[in-house]
Amino acid sequence: MVMTREAEIEQELIRLLSDQHYTIRHDIRNREALEGNFREKFETLNRVRLTNSEFDRLLEEIVTSDVFANAERLRNWNTFEREDGTPLHYQLVNLKDWCRNSFEVVSQLRMNTRSSHHRYDVILLLNGLPLVQIELKALQVSPRKAMQQIVDYRNDPGNGYGNSLLCFMQLFIVSNCSQTWYFANNNDEHFLFNVEERFLPIYSWATRDNRKIEHLSEFAQQFLAKCTLAEMISRYMVLIQNERKLVMMRPYQVYAVKAIVDCIRENRGNGYIWHTTGSGKTLTSFKASTLLKDNPDIEKCLFVVDRKDLDKQTREEFNRFQPGCVEENTNTETLVQRLLSDDYRNKVIVTTIQKLGLALGGSSKQQYRDRLEPLRNKRVVFIFDECHRSQFGENHQAIRAFFPNAQLFGFTGTPIFSTNASYSRIEGREASLVTTQDIFDKELHTYTITHAIDDGNVLRFHVDYFKPDGTPVRPGETPAKRAVVEAILGKHDAATNQRKFNALFATASIDDAIEYHRLFRDIQQARMAQDPDFLPLNIACVFSPPAEGNRDVAQLQEDLPQELEDNKVDPNRKKAALAEIIADYNARYGTNHDVTNFDSYYQDVQSRIKDQKYPNSDLPRAKKIDITIVVDMLLTGFDSAYLNTLYVDKNLKYHGLIQAFSRTNRVLNDSKPYGNILDFRAQREAVDEAIALFSGEASERAKEVWLVDPAPKVIERLAEATRKLSDFMADHGLPARPEEVSNLRGDAARAGFIERFKEVRRLATQLDQYTDLAPEQRAQIEALIPRDSLRSFSARYLELAKQLQDRARKTDDPDDPAGQIDFEFVLFDSALIDYDYIMGLIARFSQAAPERRKMTREELMRLLASSARLMEERDDLEAYVATLREGEGLSEDEIRAGYARFKAARQAEALAHIAEKHGLEAQALQGFVDLILGRMIFDPDALTDLFRPKGLGWKARAQAELALMEDLIPWLNRKAEGREISGLEVYDQR
Repeated sequence: MVMTREAEIEQELIRLLSDQHYTIRHDIRNREALEGNFREKFETLNRVRLTNSEFDRLLEEIVTSDVFANAERLRNWNTFEREDGTPLHYQLVNLKDWCRNSFEVVSQLRMNTRSSHHRYDVILLLNGLPLVQIELKALQVSPRKAMQQIVDYRNDPGNGYGNSLLCFMQLFIVSNCSQTWYFANNNDEHFLFNVEERFLPIYSWATRDNRKIEHLSEFAQQFLAKCTLAEMISRYMVLIQNERKLVMMRPYQVYAVKAIVDCIRENRGNGYIWHTTGSGKTLTSFKASTLLKDNPDIEKCLFVVDRKDLDKQTREEFNRFQPGCVEENTNTETLVQRLLSDDYRNKVIVTTIQKLGLALGGSSKQQYRDRLEPLRNKRVVFIFDECHRSQFGENHQAIRAFFPNAQLFGFTGTPIFSTNASYSRIEGREASLVTTQDIFDKELHTYTITHAIDDGNVLRFHVDYFKPDGTPVRPGETPAKRAVVEAILGKHDAATNQRKFNALFATASIDDAIEYHRLFRDIQQARMAQDPDFLPLNIACVFSPPAEGNRDVAQLQEDLPQELEDNKVDPNRKKAALAEIIADYNARYGTNHDVTNFDSYYQDVQSRIKDQKYPNSDLPRAKKIDITIVVDMLLTGFDSAYLNTLYVDKNLKYHGLIQAFSRTNRVLNDSKPYGNILDFRAQREAVDEAIALFSGEASERAKEVWLVDPAPKVIERLAEATRKLSDFMADHGLPARPEEVSNLRGDAARAGFIERFKEVRRLATQLDQYTDLAPEQRAQIEALIPRDSLRSFSARYLELAKQLQDRARKTDDPDDPAGQIDFEFVLFDSALIDYDYIMGLIARFSQAAPERRKMTREELMRLLASSARLMEERDDLEAYVATLREGEGLSEDEIRAGYARFKAARQAEALAHIAEKHGLEAQALQGFVDLILGRMIFDPDALTDLFRPKGLGWKARAQAELALMEDLIPWLNRKAEGREISGLEVYDQR
């Protein structure tokens, strides 16, 4: 029998858990029963009997809204003072052996709090504590709806998660039977569901060979097996201390850690982990090293990197997870001291391969070798980050020679095979690069980019091979630089979803980077002179200066081969050019960097690239970087989810190509469907070779997995989606026109439109970011869904989605069509179309004569209505634009001031109307709302005072208060502009 209804799925899950020897507790349906059961388990585990007042005080101590504090309390011994003054050292669960806790199942638990009456489908109790919540949906409903419900519950003021034992919730699981995902609980700042639709990471479980386990029955049998679940919560959930954030490990990370730990426990030699770039190798290695910290047979665990900046980055990453767990090794002497230290804090050390080589190599450092002699025969574990780099040289051999009992483990996203082995210049000497397997013996676990794309953990790539004037560039041919810059300027807005994202530009040499930086400046200045509406791109450029004895720069350049070679020729000219580039950067961003402190400039560029994540309302566009010109820097190891495009005027091959491409494919949301590559070197063959080499076991379908479908296929899907939308409208007796959407009758029909148009918009968004569309393909897309129609349909979608979303929040009916829709707003968002941009457009609309106007009033209205970013402002903005006279010639400052006055007057008028409707004095109501907004706190006594002059009885007054608040809450929410008004949740039934 196929289970489709939510109740059927729930009963089957409970049966499966019963088969796995969970105790089913039908008697626990409310808060009192939950607390009574926890008390019984607590007293048994800690061999104590508490008085009623002691238990009440214990609850008062441990129940807190701080999710992170509860997670720490759950994993540690704690102390409680008893009534007689003696301390009780207690644990909440069996910390020595989590498998030996009691495992119970509760279903349909109701938690009635001050303002919430939530019901929870299935909760798993460990030792009486609710640690796992499973929220189920019917088969036809996406599990994302269950996610949204959990997030709404968690963010509902007064919810049970903050003031009951539900505060110990560690893990959420959502399923519609065929799809099952899990994700960690967290404090509010890490638990968001907003217009950007950036979720906490969600995971599917998988087998060791990366086969996804999504059906609820198989997931329950594997992931929810009692010891597996206990292990996931106790060992494979990471608490990031300085962010106070909980992170679950992904399945492949768990298997990699187990493989390393087992290899060490059984002393089975060395091994390497092939986990693709972007898969979270630092978290995996951190967890492995912390588990080794408690292994008494291991003397030291060294995490070894090979660049100064990566050393800093890795150390900071480790210290994110556990502050102070690794310290900076400022010089080789410090490293030697920490290696010899017996302090437990020095058991895990992050260092560079170069420092380690100095400590172990050559007669000049004999003193270090002699001092380290006591460690020679000890068991030392080395974990190498990105093990395809300089670990293949003499330093690596020195480590193996000095520590014969050491075990060496390497992490790499792009292993060295015989195909891509080459030579590398290390400290002026040439050393042959052998394969990763030659160095690290055996592959312990594999998670390739093919697996990661299949799982949705990284994105596919869209590669556009540049064709100037429609003529293909021949392989090896270098196009004219001016043509490259013109092409980038023409394609950048489309590639980056209207500048929501930013880009790197990989150039072949320092001289090329210098020339490109000058060309961008000159060409953009010329365009601004010709077109006052041209919005220039913010261009940055970074490459290393000549080392000139600077050890930090010299060490940095060991992994920057092109820059190292380039700086040997005419170094003074390159240094002067870099100084000029930095001066331009300082002038643009108000900074004060110089060449002598290159690292601070380099770090600032990286931070500013990552600042793209902030909306322009929080950080102005002028403070961000659109394109960063590079040579070798930032093409490995640099991560930003808001970087989606790589321009390439540089020959790339094998692992270098994959590393560079992988800067663009971090997952964000549906507004970023793939990583964009615009190649100016006709490297199709090199791309195909790299895909074949690094695809893992799925090489026969690798290109299909790695690369997005070509434009004709996506246009076919768009044609099908628009046909389905037209057929749907026709089935309801309506033509497929935006203005007819309001004539759809019933929530089921409106929900049908939402689902069908969402697919049209998703495909249109994907095609919008294709930079290689031919003119005839653009015409084909325009014929399928004209731009004006797309905007008008988008406006209707946003209206309906908002209405249905508000309605869905008011009902628990699983059959309600509004409750089954997976609302998506991020597809209708653009970083470019923000408040500042709209103010500028309105000003240009006001200033231009009708014959020179680029955007009509109607087009401006459509743009306003189609943007999710402006949903809250839309009504006011549209009404304001309607009042403006053509050719009035208002400046942008006058437009802004006029809009502020208009909005204030409109809100005052709406408030006066509310006062009149409810028979209140306008001035009294104004005083009431001013009190609320001044303190951002709702005062029920003030509401009572507001109605006192009317002399109503208590029942009539209560009804009048409810009626007023129903009208007043939307007004207050608009005035609050996203801020929360404490206490208002009692009346807010949205």
